[in-house]
Amino acid sequence: MSRSGESIAGLLGAGKFTELRSRLLFVIGALIVYRIGCYIPVPGVNPDAMLQLMDSQKGTVVDMFNMFSGGALERFSLLALNVMPYISASIVMQLMVQVLPSLKALQKEGESGRRKITQYSRVGSVFLAVFQAAGIAIALQGQGAGTGAQVVYNPGVGFVLTAVVSLTAGTVFLMWLGEQVTERGIGNGVSLIIFAGIVAGLPGAVLNTLQQANSGDMQWITVFVILAIVLAVTWFVVFMESGQRRITVNYARRQGGRGGYQNQSSFLPLKLNMSGVIPPIFASSIIMFPATASTWFGQSGSPATVWLQKVSQMLSPGEPLHMILLAALIGGFAFFYTALVFNSQETADNLKKSGALIPGIRPGRATADYIDGVLTRLTAAGSVYLILVCLLPELMRTELGASFYFGGTSLLIVVVVVMDFIAQIQAHLMSHQYESLLKKANLKGGRAR
Repeated sequence: MSRSGESIAGLLGAGKFTELRSRLLFVIGALIVYRIGCYIPVPGVNPDAMLQLMDSQKGTVVDMFNMFSGGALERFSLLALNVMPYISASIVMQLMVQVLPSLKALQKEGESGRRKITQYSRVGSVFLAVFQAAGIAIALQGQGAGTGAQVVYNPGVGFVLTAVVSLTAGTVFLMWLGEQVTERGIGNGVSLIIFAGIVAGLPGAVLNTLQQANSGDMQWITVFVILAIVLAVTWFVVFMESGQRRITVNYARRQGGRGGYQNQSSFLPLKLNMSGVIPPIFASSIIMFPATASTWFGQSGSPATVWLQKVSQMLSPGEPLHMILLAALIGGFAFFYTALVFNSQETADNLKKSGALIPGIRPGRATADYIDGVLTRLTAAGSVYLILVCLLPELMRTELGASFYFGGTSLLIVVVVVMDFIAQIQAHLMSHQYESLLKKANLKGGRAR
C-alpha cells in the first residue's frame, strides 16, 4: 500500500493528471469544511456542561454516536447528527423498494427511477433529522438543572426551534456535501465523512491512552496488547478485503482465413466482502437510534422511562444483547446489500450477449444460478469475517477499557475506506494511461497514412 501511495504521489506531482488532482483537492477541501462545521455550536448551549454530560456517557452507545460524528455531538455543533439520519432513511427506503411493487418498478426505470428513490431518501432524512433534533433538544433542557451546570442557558420553545433548525440544516448540508464528494471527488462521500470523523478522534484517543498509562490507570502491558490487536485487525482486514473468487469465463473469437473459432479465457472477479463497510454502518445506526432515545429520555422515574433505561443498558457496547443484535444485523445487511449491488441474472445476460460462457455451465438461467450460488457462499464467509472483525476487538476493548476508536467497527471503516480510496485513484490513473495510449496510436496511424 505504501508503494502504491508513493507512485500515486509521484504521478500527481508530475503535473500530468490535472483532473485527478482537482478531484483530490476537492475531497480535501470538503473534509476541511466538514471538520470546521463540527466546531460551530448550536446557539444557547453551555459547552462546559455539555462536555460534563458526555463524560458521564463514556462507554455507552452515546459515546459511540459521538465517535461517528467526529466529536460534533459532545460540542453540540451544527453537524452533531452527522449523516446518521440519511443512513437510517436509506435503509428504510431500500427495504421499502423490496416490499412495495410501485417502488420496485420505479427502480427498474433506470437512472431516472433511481434519482426519484434517492430524492425520497433525502426527504425521509429531513423528517428523521427533525425528529431526532427535537428529541435531543427537549431532553437537553432538563440536563444539569439541579447541579448548577445547566446544559441549556434559556430552555423553552425558542431553544427547541433553534436546535431543530440548526441540526436539520447541518444534516442536509452533509447530505449535499457527501453527494458532491461522490460526484466531483474520489470515493463515496458519506463513507469519507464518517471516516474523517473517526480519524479526527484517533490522536486524542491515543494521547488519552498514553496518559492513562503514565498515570497508572492503565498498565503498559495493556497498551501493548491494544496496539497488537489494532495491528492484527488492520492486517486481517487488508488480507480479507483483497480476497476474491475468480470464475473462469471463455470467449469464442473468430479467426481469420477459414473462419474457425479460438477460445480466449478471462475471469469474473467476485470479492469476498462485496458489501464493504455498509453492513457495520447500517447495523450501528439501527442500534444507536433506540439506544440514544432511551438514554436521552430515560430520566424520570415512570415505568416507561425505567424500561427505556433498561433497554439502554442492554444495548450498551459489551452487553450480550448488543453483541447478538449487532452480529445478526451485520449478517443480514451483508446479504441484503450484496443482493442490491450485484445482480446475478443481469450478469449472466451480459455474458450471454457478449458470447461468453462459464465452462461446464449452460448460458442464461443456469449461469445466473451458478453465479448466485458462488456469491451466496462468498457472502456467508464475508459476513462471518465482518462479524468477527466487529465483535472480537469489541469484546477485548470492553475488557481492556480501550477507546471506541480502537474497536473493530471503527478500524474496519478506516481501513476499507482507505483501500477503496486508493483503488479508485489507481483506476483513474489507469484510465488516463489508456486514453494516452489510444491517442498516441491514433496519431501514429494518421502519420502512416
